[in-house]
Amino acid sequence: QVQLVESGGGLVQPGGSLRLSCAASGSIFSINAMGWYRQAPESQRELVAVINSRGIRNYGDSVKGRFAISVDNAKNTVYLQMNALIPEDTAVYYCNALVVAGTTRPVEDDYWGQGTQVTVSS
Repeated sequence: QVQLVESGGGLVQPGGSLRLSCAASGSIFSINAMGWYRQAPESQRELVAVINSRGIRNYGDSVKGRFAISVDNAKNTVYLQMNALIPEDTAVYYCNALVVAGTTRPVEDDYWGQGTQVTVSS
């Protein structure tokens, strides 16, 4: 019912910047929250940043002050601006959205994107 499509990953040198985008589409009634998680090899998936429908933001401790999350509600798109990247930021970044979807009886559910690789290396 809902698809999340991510873009913007890639290879960047330490100290550089990247901007990730995630667009939601489908039978969307409302979006209650959108965010980003990441998973490095042999590590658990962790929160990077999330923003809810009231604009309240929450960041993982390791990215505070370096990353910024924003949303374009008209486009159902969430962005993650990543600055001052370090090698420890290397991971697959996953978009997540808490969406009320459906055409006859909308229900809230949790959706994930396919992931986009971010590699920070010189």
